[in-house]
Amino acid sequence: MFPRPLPILLIAALLPACQLRSPAPAPADGAGGLPAMRTLPVEDPAAGAVSAEARRLIADLLFEGLQALDSDRLLTPEHNNAYDHFHEVLRLQPDNPIARQGMQDIVERYLELALESARRGNFTGAERMLGRAQIIDAAHAGIGRTREAVAAERNSGDLFYPLDERALRGRGDAVRASLAEIAAEARRRDAFVLIIAPDDELARWIYSVMRESLPGHRLRGNIEIAGDTLIRLRLPQS
Repeated sequence: MFPRPLPILLIAALLPACQLRSPAPAPADGAGGLPAMRTLPVEDPAAGAVSAEARRLIADLLFEGLQALDSDRLLTPEHNNAYDHFHEVLRLQPDNPIARQGMQDIVERYLELALESARRGNFTGAERMLGRAQIIDAAHAGIGRTREAVAAERNSGDLFYPLDERALRGRGDAVRASLAEIAAEARRRDAFVLIIAPDDELARWIYSVMRESLPGHRLRGNIEIAGDTLIRLRLPQS
């Protein structure tokens, strides 16, 4: 007995199901279909990844850069300064946060040195420090503020007296006479005396000589330890 033929309506109903199970032809290159799917690797290396050897070099450079920063070797000596070390790190790894912060710290240290120079009447040195800060980051917000502060020191009208450290340590009559003259000027102008010297002992000796030259007068002043040797008479504000 031959099998009974399927009804025409049942055949028509099965045809769509057969078509759904048939694989669709792959789109040609450049056709507008969905892109072919791919499986991502378990570890997809980042574009900025560095080798183990480079990481060791970066660590060494960062250490040297921080050491140089602490020693105020900011732009000098050549090839052994904070800027060169941090710059090399950023060449190898542009997003390194320690090197980026190190560059900002160099700028801020130069701004501090500019203010210190201005307070001692060394305005040429202050401008030089500002120039070095600008070399590293001309857009740094602190440069403009520091330049204004240096200008205010320059226009203060205060009197600056650079001193010969060797003569001071000799404790001779000539240097005592010079200190007495400065003290007399401080009394005449009612000025506040700022004594800057390399060590506390020398600064206190300068102050004692000035004070003894003005018996009965209270000499107002303060001392600051720094590499320079000078006296600044801060004049009262009019």
